[in-house]
Amino acid sequence: MTPPPADGTPNGPPVRPVTRLLVANRGEIAVRIMRSARAMGIATVAVHSDADADSPHVAEADLAVRLPGVAPADTYLRHDLLLDAARRTGADAVHPGYGFLSESGAFARAVTDAGLIWVGPSADAIDAMGSKIGSKDLMRAAGVPTLPSVTVDGDAPPDPDDVAALGWPLLVKASAGGGGRGMRIVEGPEALAEALAGARREAQSAFGDGTVFLERYVTSPRHIEVQVLADAHGATVALFERECSIQRRHQKIIEEAPSPVVGPALRARLSDAAVAAARAVGYVNAGTVEFVLDTGGAGGPGDGEPFFLEMNTRLQVEHPVTEEVTGLDLVRLQLLVAGGSPLPDEVHEAVARGPVGHAVEARLYAEDPAAGWLPSTGDLHLFDVPRDRPGVRIDAGVVSGGVVSPHYDPMLAKVVVHAATRAEAVASLAATLADARIHGVTTNRDLLVRTLRHEAFGQGATDTGFLDRHGLDVLAAPLADTDAVGRHAAAAALCGQAARRAGAPVLAPLPSGWRNNTADHQSVSFESGDRTVAVDYRFGRRRRALAWLAIDGHDLDAAVHDLTPQGVALTVDGVTRRYAVQQVGPIAFVDGPDGSSRLVQQERHPVAAEQVAEGSFLAPMPGSVVRVAVAPGDRVEAGHVLVVMEAMKMEHAVTAGGPGTVAEVAVAEGDQVETGRILVVVEADDAADDGEAPA
Repeated sequence: MTPPPADGTPNGPPVRPVTRLLVANRGEIAVRIMRSARAMGIATVAVHSDADADSPHVAEADLAVRLPGVAPADTYLRHDLLLDAARRTGADAVHPGYGFLSESGAFARAVTDAGLIWVGPSADAIDAMGSKIGSKDLMRAAGVPTLPSVTVDGDAPPDPDDVAALGWPLLVKASAGGGGRGMRIVEGPEALAEALAGARREAQSAFGDGTVFLERYVTSPRHIEVQVLADAHGATVALFERECSIQRRHQKIIEEAPSPVVGPALRARLSDAAVAAARAVGYVNAGTVEFVLDTGGAGGPGDGEPFFLEMNTRLQVEHPVTEEVTGLDLVRLQLLVAGGSPLPDEVHEAVARGPVGHAVEARLYAEDPAAGWLPSTGDLHLFDVPRDRPGVRIDAGVVSGGVVSPHYDPMLAKVVVHAATRAEAVASLAATLADARIHGVTTNRDLLVRTLRHEAFGQGATDTGFLDRHGLDVLAAPLADTDAVGRHAAAAALCGQAARRAGAPVLAPLPSGWRNNTADHQSVSFESGDRTVAVDYRFGRRRRALAWLAIDGHDLDAAVHDLTPQGVALTVDGVTRRYAVQQVGPIAFVDGPDGSSRLVQQERHPVAAEQVAEGSFLAPMPGSVVRVAVAPGDRVEAGHVLVVMEAMKMEHAVTAGGPGTVAEVAVAEGDQVETGRILVVVEADDAADDGEAPA
């Protein structure tokens, strides 16, 4: 680190403390920033799109300003609207959070030109490090090791000789922004053109800059990053490393500090390189220097060779794990530095002391890992993650009763645990997630729990290929235990009957076979995934004891205790398990020690579903059509891209499952579509067309 001047702060700027802070962001990061600001006595201002009018970050703020519209380009990316909101509310500072305009040098410059305090590095530093292409040149000049790369100019194809020099596989990356947007792994030359086109589109949509470059792809690397802090008085420090190797679609989902493989020597190398990177651009405020650690493909613990990836000139999503092992509030420090103060003594003391304990963070996303990470939208009926456990911290941007829209990033919350050891932190985080109740949208919660409890993760054998290597068919599979699904169905049926007995207003239909005579048994069926579960039961005449319970025609040795419309203690074969049940219309959400499930109660006389033409490919989620790749009459083969959709800032391709001819194209580029909308109809060469999203 670079120590502060011995004679105090004569070379620094005048101190101008922040008094009213506008947070130019949304969701959990806006809430998190506002809470630190409030603790410092700073008033806060929220901005919100029409879709976010009732969001928690709006309720958290002292003042709120509407940004008309829902699309980011019309709201959170509008410099003029944000600056006008600051003027109208008397804000004297702007914090950009992460994403959106957080790494826009133009916005930082506009904020300071308006006489406001920008809570972040200078516009020049953002510009220098915001271009991944330019930043690599700077890092090479500063002696920081970098991977070989090739810049792609405009829409022109790259020079084949330059590409060949990189070798295969290679990585296509967006020059601006981060978070995995505009990133593609390319295995060979035949896939390069499509990868470049898709990366340009995604980067342009997310960052307003479609510039991309190619980089040598390191097989099974670790992703290690270093938190840096610098003030305007000459102090630059590195606050240790974070391990961010568990990723999906090049975006982190589990992060921890410190890294399980970084020892003192490697930590010193990483810290020195990070400080050199920050000093090379005169960096001030909080930032993160990211490295890829080449472990030779082993994927397990052990030192490797670090290469500079990029510098994120903003606060990172995973900053809480650094806060937990240092005891520092990074947002508070950002605000102090932005106001002209030097880094306080506790920062230098934390650096000298080193990391304390271990912290692990998991990102809860509204998405379905088992279905190609498709985003999930809709009403969030219940969001309840245990908060009253030692070392548990939850940074959430949603609450029960909210709505998850298709317009923004699908992250719901970050769950963080700090403990004395890595093993304790990992076990506690897994248990906290497993005990969470999240109803209404599909999430990656089960994937996170299984990853944290995986033997290889426990051993620290993590790299960016972890999920692919260990298989989503195992890590992301829905509740598959037949006995557990049966118990969940029984709990749903019994709680449903308790609700009716109590006279509670329940929207669900009465179960099939319901009788007013208590001596008769009752029957109800539920759909769980691709199976149907039938529950038959009968209570005694005084309704105090379960007289009989059968699942799919098999009698169980069962008893019931503490039965209410919201839950039941169910004893089967001498083992008692407590289940919580939430009924929403015909859907029962059941949570218990053996997992969670979503059960759809079946109608006794179901109405036939509307028929969809054979060969129809349907929209797998709500979103916008960004590319139509076929026209009527085109021949397609298995894997041929038909339509590319964008939702929650990520692209998703709908592909053909087999050979055929395009009979109809039902959408155009720019269309907004709902789940189930017909996109393309393909007449298959045979009847066995297994397309990705056919009817």
